[in-house]
Amino acid sequence: MKIRLYKYQGAGNDFLIADNRDGLIELAPAQIASVCDRRYGVGADGLMLLEASDRYDFRMTYYNSDGSGGMMCGNGGRCIVAFAADMGLDHFDFEAADGFHTAQILRDENGVKTVRLKMKDVSEICRYDALEGVSVPSEGYFLDTGTRHYVRFVKGLKEYDIVSEGRDIRYNAEQLLPVGANVNFIEPADGVINVRTYEKGVEDETYACGTGIVASCIAAFDAGVEPSAAGQDGRVHYDVNAKKDVLAVDFLPDLPACDVWLTGPAVYVAEILYRF
Repeated sequence: MKIRLYKYQGAGNDFLIADNRDGLIELAPAQIASVCDRRYGVGADGLMLLEASDRYDFRMTYYNSDGSGGMMCGNGGRCIVAFAADMGLDHFDFEAADGFHTAQILRDENGVKTVRLKMKDVSEICRYDALEGVSVPSEGYFLDTGTRHYVRFVKGLKEYDIVSEGRDIRYNAEQLLPVGANVNFIEPADGVINVRTYEKGVEDETYACGTGIVASCIAAFDAGVEPSAAGQDGRVHYDVNAKKDVLAVDFLPDLPACDVWLTGPAVYVAEILYRF
């Protein structure tokens, strides 16, 4: 079976995308893991299918690089919107695993699209002084932004051991089991939130995590971190440094957060004809 795949990246978070609006593509978790493998496949943090929807312009179906699914991906959402535009769509209301989303393409220059994506409302945030079962310092915040996230404030983020500490919390924190959670390490500085993320399903640090960046900004506001800029109509706005790129999050501070938007780059990389 040959499938035409398109590779996109959003702030270094890279994805393989296929147009499955005809419903002919069916992939097993092992096939997804194989094509996402960076040594024996094409390589990607995840795979997405652009599918038909009875209610909206399309449906986004997302899989992690290990073949697991059932969650939202913020950078993936921005990338699939860029892909949908390249496929000829000009309106971007869509459904994903966590419900309805809409998006706007703010700029489209030299193959780089700036996409503003509406995320789910966040109705609850839990604060923990410590997590049971882990050996590392673990005070932080748990919240669901379409994917489960744990957020920790740290110092010296550039040198921080993201993988080992993130893995310890992801697998061993009794309060987060059995599902676990992505783990975000954040350090506010000079009006910007710096974020690095260990992602479950990838089981490594990724260059960026959209839902994690959103979770980090909401946790930062809850912790009293001054927003990057004064928002309009009571909105909160944070600029965010991922590992390489800059993104932005804005929201209304209710619920604790509603009308949440993630803005950042989405870039076409390559077209691949892959034999499964």
